[in-house]
Amino acid sequence: MAGLTKPKQYDWKDSNLALFGSETEMTVKKSSAQTEPAWRNAGQKVGLQIWRIVNFKVTPWPDDDYGMFYDGDSYIVLNTYQEESKDALGYDIHFWIGKYSTADEYGTAAYKTAELDMFLNDVPVQHREVQGYESRLFKGYFKVITIMRGGAESGFRHVVPDNYTPRLMHFHGDKNLVEVMEIPRNAALLDGSDVYILDLGLKLYQWNGATSNKDERYKAMQHLHHLKNERGGKCTSDVLDETDSMSTRKFLKYLDEFDNISQDENVKGDSDTAKELYRLSDASGSMKFTLEKRGDISPHDFDSKDVFIFDTKDEVFVWIGKETTTNERSNAMAYAHKYLQKTSHPFLPVSCMTEGQFSYSFQIALAA
Repeated sequence: MAGLTKPKQYDWKDSNLALFGSETEMTVKKSSAQTEPAWRNAGQKVGLQIWRIVNFKVTPWPDDDYGMFYDGDSYIVLNTYQEESKDALGYDIHFWIGKYSTADEYGTAAYKTAELDMFLNDVPVQHREVQGYESRLFKGYFKVITIMRGGAESGFRHVVPDNYTPRLMHFHGDKNLVEVMEIPRNAALLDGSDVYILDLGLKLYQWNGATSNKDERYKAMQHLHHLKNERGGKCTSDVLDETDSMSTRKFLKYLDEFDNISQDENVKGDSDTAKELYRLSDASGSMKFTLEKRGDISPHDFDSKDVFIFDTKDEVFVWIGKETTTNERSNAMAYAHKYLQKTSHPFLPVSCMTEGQFSYSFQIALAA
């Protein structure tokens, strides 16, 4: 049987994020934000709102699909909350990049995220999220995160028995969060400590690994019932246990897809765990990006006159001082992007904030 063709993963060198921060881009963004239909009701009340990028356009993502993402797409997630001790709303805007999202898609998502920030009067904290490297803040929005293969047009609910493409869903996690990932239908990928659902369209199998936990089994069962309800009760299901050899054989016969997809070549983490603080400044007459400090970083190391890139090796923060120049401010995210390209951890979450904005994760990073 022929192996799978590996789709092209994101390549930051292809990204049009390099255009981020130009004067023309900022001017266009401010005017276009007022006419973007997707922002009409954005941030008006507490809660989540999600949009997907489709052909350079921002399209609403169905409420029922919140927490589900396709690895071939890019999304914008807005969390609106009531600020403590203030009679005002606060915002976090995330653009999420699927592993196989195109440069045009995630470039548009980044651009539109900044546009939404302007629409909300620069109040939000902006975040970049990459599939598999999401921040704790982002994960905290969802009880379950489900990653599907392909794009949203791949079809998930609409089941045509003769041409439905089987899917194998992997459930892994604990009481805090169970993550669900669509994986190739390959028996070699099974882990006895996790739970799987094989979706054949009109027949569903839940396979419980021998040492899987109750949270994984419960979430898988919920997912099973959800699929059956969506399909009008037309499909049937069986729950199988790894310890039952007959059940396992019944399950394994459908796992006939060879997996030629290599492990992600981009490794999480870094052998060098020292925090680093970089300064972006044009005080000399030209833009300079320099290492300011390594090791322990405190609030006193930040200067209102400049932009700082704070790399904790778990997350990257772009801090924009209140007295920065327009040039420094507009180039902040682009420099963070370029900096990460040259590191061994290019996919870490990135948060961009101005001096005075509150970010819980930023405070934790400084205190750690």
